Amino acid sequence: MSVDRAEETAGSGKPDAVVAEASVRMYAVAPGVRVNVRNGPGTNYNIVRVLPLGAKVPIFCQTPGTRVSGYYGTSNIWDNIDNGEFVSDAYVNTGSDGYVADRCAL
Repeated sequence: MSVDRAEETAGSGKPDAVVAEASVRMYAVAPGVRVNVRNGPGTNYNIVRVLPLGAKVPIFCQTPGTRVSGYYGTSNIWDNIDNGEFVSDAYVNTGSDGYVADRCAL
């Protein structure tokens, strides 16, 4: 946790876990697409599940990986959506072609 973020949560009167959970933004997955969730940032990693149509995902951190062409263009950015679970940013509507979250510490 950065110093700035620690200062923000310290004065909120809420436990850190509640504040952290509330600050996680959800992003829509490409409409009409069932996106593969992989156990690493690339197409060479195993598929662990498939997101349902209309899914929204949190992005906890992002990391470079396999370059993928998808609904929102071509990107080598992979979004960490859960512990050990990654989806290509090319299928997530972040409103940006770049990073929108901190880099993952892999």
